Amino acid sequence: MGFAPAVLSRRRATAFAVAAACVVAWFLVAPHLPRLSLWPAILLVAILIIPGTLVLTLIALPLWDRRWMFGTVVVFALLALFFSLVDWGLPANFAKLAAAVCAGWAFLALFEQLSWVVIVACAIPVVDIISVWRGPTHTITQHHFEVYTAVAIAFLVPGGAAAYLGPPDVLFFALFLAAAMRWRLRVVWTWVATVGMYGVTVIIATAAGVGGLPALPFLSAGFFLANGDLLWRAIRSGDSREESSTSSDDDPAPSSPTSPRSRTARGMKL
Repeated sequence: MGFAPAVLSRRRATAFAVAAACVVAWFLVAPHLPRLSLWPAILLVAILIIPGTLVLTLIALPLWDRRWMFGTVVVFALLALFFSLVDWGLPANFAKLAAAVCAGWAFLALFEQLSWVVIVACAIPVVDIISVWRGPTHTITQHHFEVYTAVAIAFLVPGGAAAYLGPPDVLFFALFLAAAMRWRLRVVWTWVATVGMYGVTVIIATAAGVGGLPALPFLSAGFFLANGDLLWRAIRSGDSREESSTSSDDDPAPSSPTSPRSRTARGMKL
C-alpha cells in the first residue's frame, strides 16, 4: 500500500525497553504486595496500571505498517497458547497483549480510506453493546468466566487481583492509534483519550454496581473526541487527508493539540 518505512530510533527503542522493564517488574511484584480495598484498586488500575502498560503500544507505534505484521500476530498467538498450556501466566499475558496489538495494526493495513475507520468506529459500539448485554460476551462472562480470562489480557493490582481487557478491546485500540498516525491525526491525544476512556468505564461500572460495561463504545468515543474535527474535514473533502509520509518516530503527533469497557470492570475481582 506504499507505506513509508518506519523503524524505532535508538531513543524510542530505549524508552520501550525502560517502559517494558517497569511493566514487567510491576507484574512480578504486584501479587506479593498487600491487598487493596475496592476503590483504591479501581483507581490504581484506571489511572496508572492500564495506561502504564498500554504506553508500550504508543512507543512501538511506528512499527505498525511492517510487512511482517500478519506473521507476528500468528507467532504471538501461538506463544500465548503455548505459555498458557504450560501454565506460564506472565509470558502468556504479554504474548496475548502483543498478539492483539499486532492484529489491530495488521487489520488497519487492509483499510484504504480514513472513512473506513470512521465506519468501524461507528459500528463496533453497537455490536459490542449487543454482545455484552445479550450476546456471546454476556454468556461467557456470566457463565464461563474462566474462558474469558483464558483469552483476556490481565492488568494486575496489589494482592494478585486483576482487571481484564478482551482481545477486541486491545485490537481496536491499536487500530485507532495506528490510524491516527497513518492519516496524520492527533496521535498522542488519541492515546490519551482512548486509554482514558478505559479508566472512565472502570470507574462508572464500579460506581453503578454493574458487572461491567461494553468498552468499545467508550473507545470509539475517545477516538472521536480526540479527532472529531479532523475526521469531519477529511470526510467532507472526500478522504483527501494525506497519509503520513514521514518515517520519524520521535514526534508521531501533529503539532495542533486538542484536548481530547471496559470489560476491565467486569473482570475485576477484588
